Amino acid sequence: MRRLARAAVVAAAGVVAAGQVTPTPAVAGVVTPVSALAAPSCADPGEAIDPVPWPQRMLGPERIFPLTRGGGVTVAVLDSGVDAGHPQLAGRVESGFDAVAGGGSADSDCLGTGTQVAGVIGAQQERSGGLTGVAPTTRILPVRVVADRLSGEGADPQVLAQGINAAIDGGADVIAVSTITYRDSPALRAAVDRAFSSDVLVLAAVGDLGDGENPTPYPADYDGVIGVGAIQDSGEVWTKSQRGDYVDLVAPGVGVVTLQRTRGRAVVDGTGVACGFAAGAAALLRARRSDLTAEQAARQLLTTTVPGPGGSAYGHGIVNPYSAVHDSLADGGEAQPLPALGKPSSGGSPAWARSRDLALVGTGLAVAVVLTVLTLSIALPRGRRRFWRSAVAPAPARRDESEEPGPPVMLFD
Repeated sequence: MRRLARAAVVAAAGVVAAGQVTPTPAVAGVVTPVSALAAPSCADPGEAIDPVPWPQRMLGPERIFPLTRGGGVTVAVLDSGVDAGHPQLAGRVESGFDAVAGGGSADSDCLGTGTQVAGVIGAQQERSGGLTGVAPTTRILPVRVVADRLSGEGADPQVLAQGINAAIDGGADVIAVSTITYRDSPALRAAVDRAFSSDVLVLAAVGDLGDGENPTPYPADYDGVIGVGAIQDSGEVWTKSQRGDYVDLVAPGVGVVTLQRTRGRAVVDGTGVACGFAAGAAALLRARRSDLTAEQAARQLLTTTVPGPGGSAYGHGIVNPYSAVHDSLADGGEAQPLPALGKPSSGGSPAWARSRDLALVGTGLAVAVVLTVLTLSIALPRGRRRFWRSAVAPAPARRDESEEPGPPVMLFD
């Protein structure tokens, strides 16, 4: 599983999906660490992309910022490392652990994908508008589990297991496994079980091979792990997002504007970056509701999702940061809608049908209220002018009167 960068994601050969890499000019005033400079095998720095990305408009995490921004929570990102020198992550990326090398730090990123995931989780807002992470004050613990392009079987499960254990030892509250494997492993299962026993919430991408073989992804397929699929801006599932019982919820994962290594931003696709959005929501929840265990937090995330248009590819529905933090576990009511979610162009589900029916009922009630107000606006002034007397003259009162005696009756012989 790997995201396809639309702007500047480069594999080991130094080539992006669209062609050769064009170096991006240095940005004035930005000091780039020597270790982060572009090399033939590393992704180029990103570009300036200012508009507010559609995932932010859809999820609306800023609605919960008055309550929490994720401070005090650490999210481990298991991917290619995270560039600690990026201006929007500066000061909040720990040294981490390089599970590929078996030691050392992971606060640099050659491939760029780990920085992209960290960006949607915790990017600080540079100025008004533009990209902001779901949990912009959370700390990022980078764990490198892949150094370059993945093979067809994904990451090494032994390395992933070592990475999860390193994240637990590093004090992570949430683990985002945005790089996956298609090979089951006792060591990986054991690491996930250890995370649960350590009260750590684990989320994992479900993979990007949904338009082909759709193989079983790990650790997303393990019980207790929240498997995350990817949706488009219409709310429909991305065609490459894998489908199966391992999908627990979905999040934005197509045309996502996020951070790129060194500086700037890139536009990327994939369930890995979708996992980042869900992990950001989990960070907000764990920051605000520290009384919840990891198991309770997982249930809260799943029960507060917004229903998707239908099908097993959605799991419980679309992650909803606001409702996950704001709604009570005992509510039993429906989760608050997302601020911006377009109706899919095709298909349907009972959830969409109920929404349509409720809208029609609401429209009918609104019309009735308007008519009532218009009627009262005419009747009330006329009533006041007549001191509340009817405009029609009352009928005369009926009286019962005795019959008058008629003329005498004359009798003749």
